[in-house]
Amino acid sequence: MLRSFDEAKAREFYLDFLGFTLDWEHRFEPDLPLYMQVSRDGIVLHLSEHHGDATPGSHVRIEIKGLRGFHAELAAKAYKNTRPGLEKPPWGGLEMTVTDPASNRITFAERKG
Repeated sequence: MLRSFDEAKAREFYLDFLGFTLDWEHRFEPDLPLYMQVSRDGIVLHLSEHHGDATPGSHVRIEIKGLRGFHAELAAKAYKNTRPGLEKPPWGGLEMTVTDPASNRITFAERKG
């Protein structure tokens, strides 16, 4: 679960930029905070605007396959708020870190080999 503050920015980042699909969303009433689930290729994230439902600025690591292709897909979108790069950490493999509008960091990592 990751904290979110701005519904429009969260949708733009997770759905439009990262290419996740909105699985479902919930509000207790129309003017109350949004809680939603997004997914992509077996990755499932919960995004919550509820106070106490996660700490803004968290960092999660997600192991994936095909990181170079995912990176190329994101780079082709020329998203105005971030242009993530690929990194080779000293322990091997390949990583790409993105920061969402609530300052949460998501590191997508592919193991060596």
